[in-house]
Amino acid sequence: MEIEKTNRFNALFDFYEQLLTTKQMQYIGLYYRDDYSLGEIAENFQVSRQAVYDNIKRTEQILENYESKLHLYRDFVARDQKIEFLSQYVSSHYANDQKLLQLLAAVEQNEDQE
Repeated sequence: MEIEKTNRFNALFDFYEQLLTTKQMQYIGLYYRDDYSLGEIAENFQVSRQAVYDNIKRTEQILENYESKLHLYRDFVARDQKIEFLSQYVSSHYANDQKLLQLLAAVEQNEDQE
C-alpha cells in the first residue's frame, strides 16, 4: 500500500469518521491505521476477504465523496501551509515581538487540536 494513499485516507478518516457506520469505521481503522491485511480483518469479523475488500473500497469512495463536498481536509492542509509560512516569516522578521509570537503559538496550538 502506498504511503501517500494511506496518509490521505487516515486524514480523511480523522475528519469524517463519525459519519461512517460502525462496521465501516472498524474496517477502515484496522486497514489504514492498524495496518491489518484484508485476511486478518476477515478472520476477525468471520466474513470473506472479498466482503472486507468491498466494504473498504465503498468506504474509501464515501470518504472521497464527503471530502469533495465538505473540503475539510483540503482546507486543513491550506491553513497548515499558511500557518507554516506565517511562522517562518515571523521568525525571520519579528523574532523579538513576544506578543506576535504568543499569538502565532496560540493559532498553531488551535490548529493542532483540530
